[in-house]
Amino acid sequence: MKIQDIGHDSEKKKSYLVSVTDIIKKIKKSYPDYTINNVGEMDTLVQHSAKKSRDRPWLKWLRVTFIVAVLFVGSSTAIMSFHTDGQMPKIFENYYRMFYGESKANPMIVNIPYSIGIAVGIIIFFNHFMGKKITDDPTPIEVEMELYEKDVTDTVVEVLSQRKTAQEDGVKDGAD
Repeated sequence: MKIQDIGHDSEKKKSYLVSVTDIIKKIKKSYPDYTINNVGEMDTLVQHSAKKSRDRPWLKWLRVTFIVAVLFVGSSTAIMSFHTDGQMPKIFENYYRMFYGESKANPMIVNIPYSIGIAVGIIIFFNHFMGKKITDDPTPIEVEMELYEKDVTDTVVEVLSQRKTAQEDGVKDGAD
């Protein structure tokens, strides 16, 4: 059976493309009287990665802390920029004037529920609170990661198929 290697370093992850036709040929060799029907994908991607020798938990926590800090600062900046562009303080003053009949700069009675509402909205949207999922539905991040992984796998399979075809064409051309 031919297994096509992407050609990574031995320390990194290796990807192999296994074609169902190669598998069927091997099975046919051992069991010539059997009928084999493929009901799945034509190609299968097999990935192998060597186990890392040293695991540094402090480095993992350092990375997580850095990413959390960057996300916190970035998201808070985005929310503040949106509120500035949308003139939220002016809108809150107008709401206060509509409901209470008087003008007040920076009315906290409107700001506080709005801030709580943003937090609740984020929790509901991302489906997590205190490390636990609220429902069994996948989160938007899980959906996007699944789509990304599928796109990467499809691309790797396509590249390996093209390389395999090019290699077979080279062998055929050399045999003539």
